[in-house]
Amino acid sequence: MGNANPYETMGLGYSHHRRPDPRIAGQIDRALGSAATVINVGAGSGSYEPRSRQVMAVEPSAVMISQRPPGSAPVIQGYAESLPVPDKSFDAAMAILTVHHWSDAAAGLAELRRVSDRQIVLTWDPAVTARFWLVDEYLPQIADAEAGLACLDVVQSWFRREGARVSVIPVPVPADCTDGFLGAYWSRPHHYLDPHVRAAISALARLDQHLVERAMRRLDIDLTTRRWHERHEDLLDADTLDLGYRLVTST
Repeated sequence: MGNANPYETMGLGYSHHRRPDPRIAGQIDRALGSAATVINVGAGSGSYEPRSRQVMAVEPSAVMISQRPPGSAPVIQGYAESLPVPDKSFDAAMAILTVHHWSDAAAGLAELRRVSDRQIVLTWDPAVTARFWLVDEYLPQIADAEAGLACLDVVQSWFRREGARVSVIPVPVPADCTDGFLGAYWSRPHHYLDPHVRAAISALARLDQHLVERAMRRLDIDLTTRRWHERHEDLLDADTLDLGYRLVTST
């Protein structure tokens, strides 16, 4: 994350709503391969840090660090763009839903490659996210804001320019996802009405809150009248949904 860190103000209560989902954790763990040592960059409150490997975390926000649970990996307060570790000191580096917060994505990605042999980045494809009903029907401003963020295209393009072998796999979001990021409640829309839930979602927390509240009033009406259910009947029995989240592996 860069120096303008939004989690210093919006991170309180983050760990309660952003609990790692075991199915997503399984994909991340498989992507780490045989790595015995891992650096978790933009580590937040410690989500998805594999307990079976030796992990060191780097996180700029004291608010986020204070929410790391007992037994978490050791953490250094620092920034992705200047990691305080020697070259190739880890088998793998992971960056989970964080690159879009970095002040200089290219510098941060270069640091991931400098300190590790394998890089794992969870990000998303804004073109897919823009079709998510919450964005498309209620808050298209999210798509506008994402236009300037470092997401999938930036990440995979940078790694490929560096000559890395890159793979990209979809990360479908379970209907009962425990990690409350933007798309987590696609089948449980009433959760978006909770301001505490929204405060743990950077895409919502960083918007004009008057605008968000107006959109949530419309969503509340649509849920009460069941118009939302009529429009999205196809989602009601689905187990997972592709909302554009992608796991990028670079070696």
